[in-house]
Amino acid sequence: MSADRTAGRSPPIYDVYGVGNALVDMEYRVDDTFLARHDIAKGHMTLVEEAFLNRLKDDLSERPHERMSGGSAANTVMAIQGFGGSALYSCKVASDDVGRHFLDDLASAGVATNANAGTSDGLTGRCIVLVTDDAERSMNTFLGVSRSLGIAEIDEAALAGAGSLYIEGYLSAQPPGLTAAVRTRQLADEFAVPAAVSLSDPSMVTFFRDELERLLGNGVHWLFCNEEEALTWAGTDRLDLAIAELKDIGRACFITLGSRGSISVANGSSREVAGFAVEAIDTTGAGDIYAGACLHGLRVGMAEPQAARFGNYAAAALVRQYGARLRTTADYRQLVEAFKGH
Repeated sequence: MSADRTAGRSPPIYDVYGVGNALVDMEYRVDDTFLARHDIAKGHMTLVEEAFLNRLKDDLSERPHERMSGGSAANTVMAIQGFGGSALYSCKVASDDVGRHFLDDLASAGVATNANAGTSDGLTGRCIVLVTDDAERSMNTFLGVSRSLGIAEIDEAALAGAGSLYIEGYLSAQPPGLTAAVRTRQLADEFAVPAAVSLSDPSMVTFFRDELERLLGNGVHWLFCNEEEALTWAGTDRLDLAIAELKDIGRACFITLGSRGSISVANGSSREVAGFAVEAIDTTGAGDIYAGACLHGLRVGMAEPQAARFGNYAAAALVRQYGARLRTTADYRQLVEAFKGH
């Protein structure tokens, strides 16, 4: 955040203002044969209609599963709150049991939401997450009422008083969400609130490149992506060329490399930050907690490479369990304390 734009600002009401799709995840363990039978793109997020989701549920009915609140940006703001910050999440759920479950989860963690978040008729968004033995996750997302997330869900007063803005790139897939995301980023610029955007998934880069470019505008303070997204964005198989292109978009960029760690790009230079060796059983949400950890690190004064190291540490902790979030707020706080020795 540049000093000239932020001089004289009052302390933030919320450390991070997040915007994204509100989803409740149903996570199942499957094999590659199951993915092939349903023609599911392994390791990617696919938007599906309710009928396809119901067919998957029927085929999975005999398998145990876990239900948990999800959504990419929601996972990130939950991490920020858990690490000791404060967050508000703008979203849209229906006034059904699934929607109430989602909002109760956020409220119990201390995350605020827009006042009209759960007032809609219809169905709350949900995602069937299929985890294979190699810890890869394949997501099948039915957006439900989140498909119509729009400007009405944006709390301008809260945004104006926020320390930073975080937007998930998944919003590029739906016209109302894209319009809301673009307007929110524009308002953040007017309010001198630094913005972070995630590219979210290779499918977003492949199929919604123009929409993502609208969302990114003339650039953002922080850009988050993984290696595949970076290479797809630049149309290359060379990460150094991708980094050169991404540096024109984000003042600082964080590129995750899976078990190898991540790359921090800031102040004209890039640095590869080693990961932590763990046995991964589920990579769902790893990029989300990584982004939350990086933003937390920057908020408390870490330089970009150290923030990336905390991001690697947090992601390594998450992939050792099933699910896109740590289980309790105490788990997030313990992670902050444990990292002090690294």
